[in-house]
Amino acid sequence: MKTRFIICSFFLISIFSMKAQDNFSVNMNVKTAPTAKVDFTETNIGISFNKKISDKNFITNTLEYSNLKVNYDLGSFNAYENLDGFNQIKNKFEISHAISNTTNLNFSITPTVNFQSDLNGDDFSVLGSFEIKQQLNSNMNINIGVARTTVFGSPKFMPVLSLNYKVNNESSLLIGFPDSKISYANNSRNQFSLSNSFNGNFYHLDTQNNLNNASKVSLSQMTSAFEYERNVDKNWFLNFKAGYDFDKKYDLIDNKNHKVYDFNTGNGYVLGIGIKYKQ
Repeated sequence: MKTRFIICSFFLISIFSMKAQDNFSVNMNVKTAPTAKVDFTETNIGISFNKKISDKNFITNTLEYSNLKVNYDLGSFNAYENLDGFNQIKNKFEISHAISNTTNLNFSITPTVNFQSDLNGDDFSVLGSFEIKQQLNSNMNINIGVARTTVFGSPKFMPVLSLNYKVNNESSLLIGFPDSKISYANNSRNQFSLSNSFNGNFYHLDTQNNLNNASKVSLSQMTSAFEYERNVDKNWFLNFKAGYDFDKKYDLIDNKNHKVYDFNTGNGYVLGIGIKYKQ
């Protein structure tokens, strides 16, 4: 009940602040990623607002809630079968400041709570990033910076780098870490893309579930996928995703992020579907 109240409160605050924003979008996604021993199903809902607050400053705020369901093969992990559901609430605030016509400073801060079912103060973490975006010419820009991120299954500082190139009016190319993507749009309604991303997360365990001195579960993988987005109406979009998770890791870790148990899930395919309203 307490968890539901907090989740609803976050979303109500965001909804009531809609009128203060220039644009907003709402999206919901469901993703399934089965492996030989463990199946993962994630549901995500998010609300995003953005606003130009001055000639040189642009802000974006994104509130998300996600729920991860975990199903184990019968008899494979009897001692861990109660580790079957995890939650995350995060709010990403971004500000972009133009220091010239070709250079932008981009800063983000992301408070997040990652928990099993009992929410407490120890579940709180802060992620974020600082990047410099340099426009090289009319079709190309480069981003370089540093981020505190969970792409490898626990919060860590690491460099981020990307090169974004607009090939023509229909195609674009993003090469970098942790995300790369090739996109093609044959018309205004259809967009196809091939993507590769390093992604992960972690969740604090309830106190009674501390097993083998573990305090968290960690999940990470590299995902290569084909994605298709269809603009079905003026403001409504559907998206579909099919791909494969490589180097998938699902572990129990302690307070110092040392691995104490490896589920050895193996790799597996990933399927996703989503809907988005964009104004």
